Amino acid sequence: VQLQASGGGSVQPGGSLKLSCAASGRDFGGHAMGWFRQAPGKDREFVSGISWSGGVTYSDSVKGRFTISRDFAKNSVSLQMGRLNSEDTAVYICAAKLGTWRSYELNRMDYDYWGQGTLVTVSS
Repeated sequence: VQLQASGGGSVQPGGSLKLSCAASGRDFGGHAMGWFRQAPGKDREFVSGISWSGGVTYSDSVKGRFTISRDFAKNSVSLQMGRLNSEDTAVYICAAKLGTWRSYELNRMDYDYWGQGTLVTVSS
């Protein structure tokens, strides 16, 4: 199983960026997927998750600015990020969690598969 994240890069404060994560080796259509991030010197933290039924959840720090979505046909998940600021600078990692979890259960770290991540740098 592989989770390949892409779309990272450098952006100015206030800008937008869209991350994508393509899964291969297993169909995650009946399971949850999510995004985490890890800033330099900090612990990995939850960003957003989407359940098998499309239910979504966000961390308080990104709520209202980020939007998660998934394409079941492409076995992928995306994260549209807006109004970016320096605190959003991090490696963004996509993950998959087996099971029919509810959206409010997706902010835990116990995901089953993790990707390598893509770096997002917000700087003027």
